[in-house]
Amino acid sequence: MSALDMLAPEQRGLFIGGSWREAEGGDEFAVYDPADGSVLTRVADGSVGDAVEALDAAVAAQHDWARTPPRQRAEILRSAFELISARADDFAALMSLEMGKTVAEAKGEVSYGNEFFRWFSEEAVRIHGRWMNNPMGGSRLLTLKKPVGPCFFVTPWNFPLAMGTRKIGPAIAAGCTMVVKPAHQTPLTMLALAAVLAEAGLPAGVLNVVPSTRAKEMSQALQADDRLRKVSFTGSTAVGRTLVKQSADQLQRVSMELGGNAPFLVFEDADVDAAVEGAMIAKMRNMGEACTAANRFLVHETVAEEFGAKLADKMAALRVGRGQDDGVDVGPLIDEKAVESVGQLVTDAVHDGAKVLTGGGAPESTGYFYTPTVLLGVHPDSTINAEEIFGPVAPITTFTTEEEAVDRANATEYGLASYVYTRDLDRTIRLAESLEYGMVGVNTGLLSNPAAPFGGVKASGFGREGGFEGIEEYLETTYVAIPTSS
Repeated sequence: MSALDMLAPEQRGLFIGGSWREAEGGDEFAVYDPADGSVLTRVADGSVGDAVEALDAAVAAQHDWARTPPRQRAEILRSAFELISARADDFAALMSLEMGKTVAEAKGEVSYGNEFFRWFSEEAVRIHGRWMNNPMGGSRLLTLKKPVGPCFFVTPWNFPLAMGTRKIGPAIAAGCTMVVKPAHQTPLTMLALAAVLAEAGLPAGVLNVVPSTRAKEMSQALQADDRLRKVSFTGSTAVGRTLVKQSADQLQRVSMELGGNAPFLVFEDADVDAAVEGAMIAKMRNMGEACTAANRFLVHETVAEEFGAKLADKMAALRVGRGQDDGVDVGPLIDEKAVESVGQLVTDAVHDGAKVLTGGGAPESTGYFYTPTVLLGVHPDSTINAEEIFGPVAPITTFTTEEEAVDRANATEYGLASYVYTRDLDRTIRLAESLEYGMVGVNTGLLSNPAAPFGGVKASGFGREGGFEGIEEYLETTYVAIPTSS
């Protein structure tokens, strides 16, 4: 049985108001297999009119959904969590097909992404305000938490389940309805997720999914509508800036999880073997196609050669191939443009003096593959240190002092994730305070955790997803003054 069989034919359409339907005019677009460029299937290509109808459905459902008891919302999320857990293999196989990651890694994403449903099922019943005496006397101060209202979510192709659950989970818990526009490269996982939520009992209109190749026109139309109250986007900084500008006219709440350029700092006192293991996780998760991926390896000059040689050995041992094949460690990149972009960054770095320790090119194949690559002696000003690589390439640049390392780490417009390897506790505290990033991993290559606030600063966006902070993005505060006689 093919992984595509997880979706019934009608479930490759639009999901609006609790029903599956064709796009306006019957338009469709192809979903491709990045391992060989073949067409997997076709799905409905939503129009601007379809998107407005989806918002109509979300607006119609908002009143009753906001007044649904928190425990009932929590139980729907918990039921969805159980259903996804039972079908984890099916979700992983589907995701591997449309996105390219290995099945093993896809299973990891299913587990991680599903935890947002469990976490926010528990947070739904803990939404609360406060009650206090006016310090000046004569009244009581009451605060209430209310759902923001209808939301518009735009999710990326690299984590087609987790980036959805990270937004949908808190929205459901808070009592918000939503329209979701998944990436056109990977819409199938989101459609399967919509089917599961409907099965779990989510009322019609609370979640509406509109796959489309018309993202720009859709966002413009929805953000111009004064009924839309919030936008959450995960993707490039350039698109994020556009969405923030479009939110201004209606003063919509926005959450932006944008680009990254994560530094991976290895100091002279670090456990080099542990740093290499951490580097493999931070660099090679999702073939390097992650906003949290280690992008710049800043390594102390006394341990750079040892670190580089050991990392190269690990990278060279990885097997590249189709994500569904046994024994494969690294799947394809998302498309041909991604391969060309990664290749050009490596070419430029070598031209600037970097030495290739392993990899350095695309293997001969019909798919969109790039060989895991380690570069040593990368010039600090090389383009590869300035741009997000989004591929399996580790560029190593050396430093001499802690101050130099921090200055280089912060010398970017981005500020999402950062990594530090050191055994010095005082240095750990100094770096946590001086690194201009929303997240700092200390002696670990894995940051993401549903119980922790995920997000960045500077051009990496604002707002937080996950943790106790995550649900606040979907709540407004109302203050009530109550006069009293005492």
